Amino acid sequence: MTTWWQAVAGLRSAREPGVLVTVTEVRGHAPREAGAKMVVSAATTWGSIGGGNLEEEAVRRARELVSVGGSAPVTFTASLSDKAPVQHGVQCCGGEVTVLLEPLAVVPSVAIFGVGHVGLELARILARHDLDLHLVDSRSAHLTEAELAPLADAVADVHTHHVPVIPELVLGELPHGTRVLVLTHDHAEDLAIIDAALRSDHLGSIGLIGSSAKWARFRSTLLDSFPADVVDRVETPIGLPGVTTSKDPAAIAVSVAAALLASFSRTGVERR
Repeated sequence: MTTWWQAVAGLRSAREPGVLVTVTEVRGHAPREAGAKMVVSAATTWGSIGGGNLEEEAVRRARELVSVGGSAPVTFTASLSDKAPVQHGVQCCGGEVTVLLEPLAVVPSVAIFGVGHVGLELARILARHDLDLHLVDSRSAHLTEAELAPLADAVADVHTHHVPVIPELVLGELPHGTRVLVLTHDHAEDLAIIDAALRSDHLGSIGLIGSSAKWARFRSTLLDSFPADVVDRVETPIGLPGVTTSKDPAAIAVSVAAALLASFSRTGVERR
């Protein structure tokens, strides 16, 4: 039998939204005690808060939250009386139950292509946040345990991808809505990743580090294969405008991370 905490972990792994349902208060007689929990997704439930009209109403409200992408917790109170209005059968325990519904959001996913000086500093910042963090590099030396030691206490789920020949192949493996940041050591590699990202229909924003001259060359090349509106999906330069003009890797990383975190607040997380 799947426990509620296993269900939460399973939804997170599958990048599927859900709701954690908890009985927070019981007055009088009720099928379950305060603290009883269940997990609800769009199609499945795990655990129970007592069955009957109480549970059916909790499931209905939870799935409504999922369908509208609700993010704020909500509560409702149900009377377990044969005189109370019901939709799913009478429960006449005689008590009253308060239920908390806590949305379980799909966490953001970010892929950093190039874990060099700026990429590693950026990974250090993003690793402190609740997200899926994919680190991609064609150089195995940049993905060793020693090199990534600063991420040892990461809050994020960190995934490393060493792809020595064609790193852009990783794009097809990334979760739906992943924000892609391209900052490798090789401009040819950068261009190949950008080209492949523009051909993918499941990704979120695409950001590229570099100068205006670099982007002018890239844009000219990309226009041979894509319409201008597609090419202009690429955000460059990356970072929060006006935060810093420093070329120090840590300063650049702070600016890029700030812009990325702001985008999470503005647009939320893309669903599967």
